[in-house]
Amino acid sequence: MNTIFARIIGENLGIAEKQVYAVLKLLDEGCTIPFISRYRKESTGSLDDIQVANISDAKDRFCEIAKRKETIISTIESQGKLTDELRTRINNSWDSTELEDIYAPYKPKKRTRAEIARQKGLEPLADFLLRQTHKDIYLKAQEFINTEKSVNTVDEALQGAKDIIAEKVSEDENARNAVRRNFNHLAVITSKVIKGKEEEGQKYLDYFDFSEKLNKCASHRLLAMRRGENEGILRVSISGNDELCLERLHLQFVRGQADDSMCVAEAVDDSFKRLLKPSIETEFSKLSKEKADTEAIHVFVKNLEQLLMSAPLGQKRVLAIDPGFRTGCKVVCLNAEGALLHNETIYPHPPKLESKLAGNKIWTLIKQYKIEAISIGNGTASRETEQFIHNLNLPQTIQVFIVSEDGASIYSASKVAREEFPDYDVTVRGAVSIGRRLMDPLAELVKIDPNSIGVGQYQKDVDQVALRHSLDHTVVSCVNKVGVNLNTASKHLLTYISGLGPVVAQNIVDYRTEHGPFTSRTQLLKVPKLGPKAFEQSAGFLRICGGSQPLDNSAVHPESYSIVERMAHDQHCTVLELMSDKTKRTTIDIKKYVSDKVGLPTLTDIMNELDKPGRDPREQLKAFEFSHDIHELEDVREGMILPGIVSNITNFGCFVDVGVHTKGLVHISEMADHFIKDPTEVVTLHQHVQVRVLAVDLSRKRLSLSMK
Repeated sequence: MNTIFARIIGENLGIAEKQVYAVLKLLDEGCTIPFISRYRKESTGSLDDIQVANISDAKDRFCEIAKRKETIISTIESQGKLTDELRTRINNSWDSTELEDIYAPYKPKKRTRAEIARQKGLEPLADFLLRQTHKDIYLKAQEFINTEKSVNTVDEALQGAKDIIAEKVSEDENARNAVRRNFNHLAVITSKVIKGKEEEGQKYLDYFDFSEKLNKCASHRLLAMRRGENEGILRVSISGNDELCLERLHLQFVRGQADDSMCVAEAVDDSFKRLLKPSIETEFSKLSKEKADTEAIHVFVKNLEQLLMSAPLGQKRVLAIDPGFRTGCKVVCLNAEGALLHNETIYPHPPKLESKLAGNKIWTLIKQYKIEAISIGNGTASRETEQFIHNLNLPQTIQVFIVSEDGASIYSASKVAREEFPDYDVTVRGAVSIGRRLMDPLAELVKIDPNSIGVGQYQKDVDQVALRHSLDHTVVSCVNKVGVNLNTASKHLLTYISGLGPVVAQNIVDYRTEHGPFTSRTQLLKVPKLGPKAFEQSAGFLRICGGSQPLDNSAVHPESYSIVERMAHDQHCTVLELMSDKTKRTTIDIKKYVSDKVGLPTLTDIMNELDKPGRDPREQLKAFEFSHDIHELEDVREGMILPGIVSNITNFGCFVDVGVHTKGLVHISEMADHFIKDPTEVVTLHQHVQVRVLAVDLSRKRLSLSMK
């Protein structure tokens, strides 16, 4: 089956059949996507993780189609209608729509009008009418009058025959494809407000009387209309050009103006209105929703990837603040590994306004715990807390950062948080999360359901199974791109490492607790349930700092250690000396080390890793400050130029945080001086930007911005 899949998938994705086959073989052997894309480049022709994931997804889809074929063949065979030609057609088809069209005439049906007519013995009359021989149809219909079968008149006989013809037309492949073509080019999506829902549905005002060609409708507009429909505010419909559809169907089925042809014409009209049109409308509604879902998921995935790959501060001692007014600011102190050392609450803001006492406490904590950076959540009282910290005139060596709180409350009440901090309440857990997000966003954010992080668009409205699949792949991809410290990584972070899962991740943590830090990657083989295959898949993504083998702190896979050792031997030095001496590395001719198992792609990766062992692919963190002149939306004026941070990206623009508790929208038309199709052409998540205020709507709490 892999041979067939490799050919079809290769054609669909534009990848050589040989490369696809290699990926399918590796997947069957239990290899993961990160492992294949990183350590099997010779086999795959250096396909990246996205291409490998696309091949994996395509294989899953075709496996489902293969199962569907078995059901279709079995059903038709049980009816005694499976011919060799029909079996061949089904076996050769890998298009699900085409398969369902082939199956339609044989699919077991409910008690339809046509089925009732067949039970009355009227199918021969329907076949007679379809031949359109222009003989006397009324005389012919007389033959089918049968009071026992409730066919009492000629008209009843003819009506039953027309019902059968209508169903045949609706199941005809050519007819269905003709209507599909019409919908492809001409279908229009329309939404109208349901009478009496005008006031309740104000947020859908733009769609109260909306119409647009379906193939031009942006995903966010389609999802907005569908949400309005689900909430009972809008009535949404999709329709093609009925006249052109009927004209094409008449050309296919109706021949002449005789009585039998007129009966067929009436049946065709009925078929289109009652069966074919609703069926294709449903099909296109489903397809357009799937397309919109795919686009929305793509936006969400890109945002999530950028968020997870955000620049980390690194292992620094951090004081984190979850700001608040009435309930105070929760303060925690973390060591360089993110462990909680201290927590308490200060009240620098009204109503208590104990600013002097709070300031003294911050100074004491900074000295006591040798704090190197401060992390402040961006929620309520964020700007006021930032100003309070700046007014303390702390040493310039202590940087102050505003960190997104999105999802922190979800984490603080989660099972993961309860396991980490069973003796602390949700406010302490939330503050710890704010501090750890600064130190290592990836390690902290993987603990939170991506749906709660607050990036993307309409994520609650899209196919949740498809969304979860894409998000899980994104998290796995990001975690393995960065790699993790085997001796500090949490169970939750280890779960996403290639070849591991929740059980083995927990076993690693338990082994670490019982035996102390790992000193070499080979020790992993002593972890319960971590066998040779799991070791092969995971070892290259797990780092050990300060161990006996310097390569354990790199992305060089243990299976390639012998190559590096040969290189070092040829250079008359140790592996550690080779890693630290660039001069020695530049004299190496990697072609000398090519073998039947190891090629230039792997050798090039090894040399890059030796140059910067364990290099974090994420960018360096940069400090950012909002404008000191504005704190609330009321402070903002049209024409102001403000610094901001990109907080979310959609396919219609991006949202920018300028520090007033309301995110401003930069519409895609205001993002650049030239035309852009995709906002990601000019911005990335958490990018620092300068924006100009276009409009401030205090009543609706909306802010319109421009980057032009």
